[in-house]
Amino acid sequence: MKTIAALVLALFAPLSQAQNRAPHEQLAFGIYKELVEINTVTDTGDTARAADAMAARLLAAGYPVEDVHVFKPAPRKGNLVAKLRGTGARKPMILMAHIDVVEARREDWTTDPFQLVEKDGYYYARGSGDDKYMAAAFVANMVRYKKEGYKPDRDIILILETDEETDGAYTHGIGWLLKNQRALIDAEFAINEGGGVGLDKGRPIRVGVQTSEKVYMNFSLEVRDPGGHSSLPGRTNAIYRLAAGLVRLGQLDFPMELNDTTRLYLQRAADFEDPKIGADMKAVAAPNPDPAAVARLSAIPRFNAQIRTTCVATMLEGGHAGNALPQSAKGTVNCRIFPGVQPKDVQAELQAMAGPKVEVTPDPLYIGEPTPASPVRPDVLKAVTEAVQHFHGKDMHVFPVMSTGASDGSFFRAQGIPVYDVDGSWGISPDDERAHGLDERIPVRAMYDDVLHWEMIYKALAG
Repeated sequence: MKTIAALVLALFAPLSQAQNRAPHEQLAFGIYKELVEINTVTDTGDTARAADAMAARLLAAGYPVEDVHVFKPAPRKGNLVAKLRGTGARKPMILMAHIDVVEARREDWTTDPFQLVEKDGYYYARGSGDDKYMAAAFVANMVRYKKEGYKPDRDIILILETDEETDGAYTHGIGWLLKNQRALIDAEFAINEGGGVGLDKGRPIRVGVQTSEKVYMNFSLEVRDPGGHSSLPGRTNAIYRLAAGLVRLGQLDFPMELNDTTRLYLQRAADFEDPKIGADMKAVAAPNPDPAAVARLSAIPRFNAQIRTTCVATMLEGGHAGNALPQSAKGTVNCRIFPGVQPKDVQAELQAMAGPKVEVTPDPLYIGEPTPASPVRPDVLKAVTEAVQHFHGKDMHVFPVMSTGASDGSFFRAQGIPVYDVDGSWGISPDDERAHGLDERIPVRAMYDDVLHWEMIYKALAG
């Protein structure tokens, strides 16, 4: 049995460790802990409370009330928009991070997911990595800048948005802000989460600056039929028709596409791959791509997703009784549309493959908007390169990447505001990526390095 002294020591160990840190690290820890321990699960949590808490931090640091706004489009839904005013010599820049998180059940975790726990050199909590470490770093730096009297060449606009993890981004989060507060968040460009860090045996060797992402869109494929008694089957079975259409769809390859981002990615990332794969990457990125190299690269899912639109069946339902011919059969097909490709063209291709008896319609909750790739800005690449090489050595490589997933950056790109997604959570092996999973965590050192990592980047870009 532990002694009372041992229990007291264990209780206050994380606090004492934080108190031994530098002042800027103590500030970041306090903000991080407060933010993580506010439950902001999208369906049941309270992002409005989190937005209010971060607004209070900024107001206490001296920000005027007219530069700190909390918008609450619905109960328990909150977005924070705050501005550090600069000289106005250049257009504003945006720092954005989402404060909602996915569900976490206490009975599944080894720690309480809504308490920041430090152990084994890691911080454990839901949102510790995705994306509250970034939000906390942004707030901590904004607090410090105000107290230091920092006056950049451009306004720095901080956006902490809700509902990035769900469809609510359209109705409550960044989509709502762009629709209702567009003038308040107008900017030359934005910095967002993403990009990714590449490791070799646990050592960072490269970092991606995400300048582009695919458009997420779902389509419904449905067949209807009068049905009847199962003892009298015919040739018009709805399930068979749908299944045949889906099989044809499974053989569909959309045309190969490249943009500046994916071409540079293939050229520069080739040196980090198996020599044969690397040679194919360079051959595909050439002005006249080698068809054989395209075919070989297309057979590897992670590369295939980089060079074309992809669509895949993800859900299936049909019939209404075990002894009745199906009156309907329905499938869901999820598409990740290459930047610049029109959703209507994807729908037409799906319809052609599925056949005339299958009705293809876009899911109204996932009607994507084409988003152009952000231009590859030399100043952004330079700022990121200097920051990552400062922390991780001059042999670090930085190059643009396209995400096959989706983020809130797509909303800004659709409005003509370029977005650059950069990761700062160093030291997480791809084999130990726990975002959205059990016992989510980031290395303790990564949290504090992240504060300075971001400071170097946006001070270089803001002047």
